[in-house]
Amino acid sequence: MPLNSDTAGVAPLELYFDLVFVFAITQITVAMAHDFGVQSILRGTLLLALIWAGWAGYAWLGNMALAHSSAMRNLLLTAMAAMFILALSIPEAFHDAAGGLDGPLAVAVCYLVFRALHLGMYWRLSAPDPVMRRQLIRFAPAVLTGTALMFSAAAVHGAAQTWLWIGAVAADFVGLALGGARGWQLRSTIHFSERHGQIIIIALGESILAIGVAVEGDAMSWPIVGAALLGLFVATSLWWIYFDVTAAHAEHRLQQEPPETRARLARNAYSILHLPMILGIVLTALGLKKVVQYAGTGESHTLTDPLEASTLLALIGGIILYLFTHAVFRVVLGMRIYLGRFLAMGVLALLWAIGFQVPGHTTLILVAATMATLIAVEALTHADQRKAVTQP
Repeated sequence: MPLNSDTAGVAPLELYFDLVFVFAITQITVAMAHDFGVQSILRGTLLLALIWAGWAGYAWLGNMALAHSSAMRNLLLTAMAAMFILALSIPEAFHDAAGGLDGPLAVAVCYLVFRALHLGMYWRLSAPDPVMRRQLIRFAPAVLTGTALMFSAAAVHGAAQTWLWIGAVAADFVGLALGGARGWQLRSTIHFSERHGQIIIIALGESILAIGVAVEGDAMSWPIVGAALLGLFVATSLWWIYFDVTAAHAEHRLQQEPPETRARLARNAYSILHLPMILGIVLTALGLKKVVQYAGTGESHTLTDPLEASTLLALIGGIILYLFTHAVFRVVLGMRIYLGRFLAMGVLALLWAIGFQVPGHTTLILVAATMATLIAVEALTHADQRKAVTQP
């Protein structure tokens, strides 16, 4: 059954479907935390990008047909099973554990099933629309190429494996960018923007989860309480940046876009730019987890020690990536640029530079203070926009 109303919202089944992505993001964060360093961050980024490409495809599909129709319900539940097994296999995505199934191959097979189900349903829905079917034909080779490269990566190790994963991600996103958007349809801007807002919430939930498990098993102490509250505030500031004003304005802007160009705008602003936003949140969550661990009694480091390079990369680099992508998101949608966010990025970059020489608790306090200042300034200078959004 087609989704025809522009006022249609997200269905409960779609929220249930997204729970497997909660688990997948958690698995990616855990994988990056293991043997924490640049290589683990790179590989976690590749995993997130491939999973995001699959999720984004289903977000568009859910905008085409009602989730509670029999065909869509069966499709989503089957796709959930494939993604769940993929998420279970994430710890072995690059290194197969002894015994059992081949981990990298399991990831590739599950991803193939997940994307094939999506393409198959789109093929069915596009039957009465030759323009959409031609668009799907242009898009499918990129998906199949990326999946084939994942199978090739499963057969090798080391640098070659990483490069094949990079090729798989590139094939997916280059194909999305070059394939055009003329045949895609966006039937409900409310549904589409809400769906992407909810995936932001999911990623932010990972930040809170990461803070909570960072000192699991440690006795409560004032350093733990202080670090946890500062970490929670940093996560909350990321929520505020997206949802205070921008989310509602972005939805309105997308609704105003003419139908013939709306799909292209939605692809650029949501399907492409939300990936680095999610990555920024995941990296920040990973950095917060490491910082809060410094407050625990079981760590070799304490909060008086400077943060390690990889922790600074995740914590401060993640926030900068999030703020920068958010600024680009506003530009793409034709909204006003908030210059204060660029000033905040500059301050954060300075904190990154000196973070090797100051105590970890000082860095965390200064990061939280920077975000608090940004929020306070924007709350005062953009009060008129907030009032326009909150008033019925």
